[in-house]
Amino acid sequence: NYLLDRCHCSLRQRLSSSSHRMAHSATKTCLRGVVFDMDGTLTVPVIDFVSMHKAVLGDDEYHRIKASNPAGIDILKLIDHWPSHQQRRAYDTIARFEQDALDKLQIMPGAAELCNVIDSKKMRRGLITRNMKPAVDLFHQRFGITFSPALSREFRPYKPDPAPLLHICSLWDVQPNEVIMVGDSLKDDVACGGRAGAYTCLLDQTGRYNSPEYANVDFKPDFKVTSLAEVYSILERNFELSP
Repeated sequence: NYLLDRCHCSLRQRLSSSSHRMAHSATKTCLRGVVFDMDGTLTVPVIDFVSMHKAVLGDDEYHRIKASNPAGIDILKLIDHWPSHQQRRAYDTIARFEQDALDKLQIMPGAAELCNVIDSKKMRRGLITRNMKPAVDLFHQRFGITFSPALSREFRPYKPDPAPLLHICSLWDVQPNEVIMVGDSLKDDVACGGRAGAYTCLLDQTGRYNSPEYANVDFKPDFKVTSLAEVYSILERNFELSP
């Protein structure tokens, strides 16, 4: 399996060098592409995920699952194990929340500017989201910024599996360690990038990930920012930006 082989190879490379690859490199690592999350990264977060999860799971089940998963509930993964008729109802509920959010869709401050400077370097830009394709299409249409490829949850398996990021690397004909994943979720974006062997940048606007409950996660970001305005300086300072 091509994706699996690349995943294992990239993970081995990452484990052998990730802890000190930036500090001890005599020359900057070549970075050829940036892959973004959408909700909460390129767009202002508007979906009430707690209400969504309660609507899908019920209050009691939500609190039971949340108690054993303090870092966050992977609702899509839970649904995957349900009978088909329950899955359909759950996806309908999620789609209603997402559809309501489309009316409030706003671009994140700094997103357009960051994309412009990435474009000025003739670098690749991609997108991976667990949202539905109509949300991605609306983003492209409303804000005039197109990502290629732009993978929604119709691409399986979705984040935090590394497959979508490895797929993008394959399409771009680049190595995972020539790409950085930028997102606002440790359990989805950073885990996806880390498992693929890519660099990762966590957008944490409120400092929520400073909480002790996130101290022992499997994958920690290479970089952390509080706004997209900080991302380009990190890229320029740490990488050789290349087409």
